Amino acid sequence: MTEKKQVFTEAAPKPIGPYSQAVKAGGALYVSGQLGVDRTTGELAPDVREQAALALKNLGAILESEKLSCSSVVKTTVFLASLEDFAAVNEVYASFFTGSTPPARSCVQVSKLPKGALVEIEAVAVY
Repeated sequence: MTEKKQVFTEAAPKPIGPYSQAVKAGGALYVSGQLGVDRTTGELAPDVREQAALALKNLGAILESEKLSCSSVVKTTVFLASLEDFAAVNEVYASFFTGSTPPARSCVQVSKLPKGALVEIEAVAVY
């Protein structure tokens, strides 16, 4: 069985349930869905663009805690409360993943997200 290690950094919001910020296993880092939450206040950003930017900043902090970067990400999943926000989130997302090989991605609309968030982003990165 592949050994797994819980990853935690104070530079990203603490999990709001019984799960890890990320888990390292088999040469990959599996980052739990990140919301657009300010880690110091625990509050959501006021609009979808700011939430997307904070979600990606939080994801980046978790990657950096493992000496990884956005270029290490091979797959993301973006969850939206409304697909009407796709273009706005895509614009913010493109500013984060700027390399020549962006990660594979799925984007789905969901009925609700934790804390009433408008966007949540999870990722898989490789070492």
